[in-house]
Amino acid sequence: MTAQTLQPAMLPSARAGQATAIEQSRAVAEVHGAIVVAQQVPRDITRAVADMYRSCGQKSLAEKAFFRYSRGGSQISGPSVQLARELARCFGNMQHGLIELSRGDANGQSEMQAFAWDVQTNTRTSTTFIVEHVRDTRNGTTVLTDQRDIYENNANMGARRLREMIFGVLPGWFTEDAIAACYKTLTDDVAEGTLAERIAMAIDGFGTMGVLAGQLEQKLGAPQSKWTAYDLAQLTVIYRSLKRGEVRVEDEFPAARAATVTAAEITSQPSGVGAPAAGTNGSAEPVAPRAPASPQPPAGQAPGKSQAASDAPGTAKDALVADLWKLATTKLGFTKDDRAEWRKGCEQLIGRKLVGGTTGNLTIDEAMWLGETLQPLAGRAEYVALLAESAAAAPDAQ
Repeated sequence: MTAQTLQPAMLPSARAGQATAIEQSRAVAEVHGAIVVAQQVPRDITRAVADMYRSCGQKSLAEKAFFRYSRGGSQISGPSVQLARELARCFGNMQHGLIELSRGDANGQSEMQAFAWDVQTNTRTSTTFIVEHVRDTRNGTTVLTDQRDIYENNANMGARRLREMIFGVLPGWFTEDAIAACYKTLTDDVAEGTLAERIAMAIDGFGTMGVLAGQLEQKLGAPQSKWTAYDLAQLTVIYRSLKRGEVRVEDEFPAARAATVTAAEITSQPSGVGAPAAGTNGSAEPVAPRAPASPQPPAGQAPGKSQAASDAPGTAKDALVADLWKLATTKLGFTKDDRAEWRKGCEQLIGRKLVGGTTGNLTIDEAMWLGETLQPLAGRAEYVALLAESAAAAPDAQ
């Protein structure tokens, strides 16, 4: 009997299967073919620019062309990955992609690579990065274990790197022209309807999120009467970002009013006979806004009867009063049949009776203070609790 020597079996990772070898050969041939085609059929810049303007002229792309998110207390904005991919298509002879190199469920992270390659000029940018299998939420960090959650988290994190890789290859002028074209599309869309109608629609849209018209005026630095089509285009970007969850309402519209637009400017109230307009010193240079005669009390505490008002009762214009009523109906659950209850609540919070039985008797400071105090409330229950707290703190309740 002839002795046979047993040979150790090859480990699966030590040999390449036929399918792997074929895939490797195909990838090499694909790269070579892309280079050959790019050299034989170079891009036509004139056609690329025309394609770019045609794409950016579409409202559906323009509305997705920008992103916003909060970081370090400020809002970061810029062109989105959707715009980057479309520009790469228009520019031509470009390849880009996102690759998951490895996934370690044991250590809870994935290794990813994003790249963009201009095949014609052989310009390539790439980045390799680690994505932790976690999701940051308002309540802390959540560890992801579901495979779909991990995939979506990897795709979301990778899209940001892919966007930068594409814009790193595209010419700067091409990107800048595309951004300008998208903004023009947004402003032209505003021009299709009357400006006043679109302003009203914007205010109503943000109102469903609990954002008041006064906050929008503060954001844009101008009263409604002076908003332009470009201002509405900016609001469109903010609105879309809020709907997508990229930013929060409290980040974009903080409760504190520290803007350079004064109450007099917002309500078209004159600063004084013969005096320069509010917010100016008679020249084009802005100055600090007028401070109230006495500081406003903390939220939940009424101004009090002894507080010196900086304006007279009845000076709160219709816009401010309407903002308060919209807040009452959209966030606090009031209806038109509850106007008397609403007025009594306002009287309790500001610490005085409203002459004529209407909130139109409010002062500017009172109206603005009410808006800032009630804006953070989540519903009717918190409003009732605020009234109870105010009643307990009233002097005659001591």
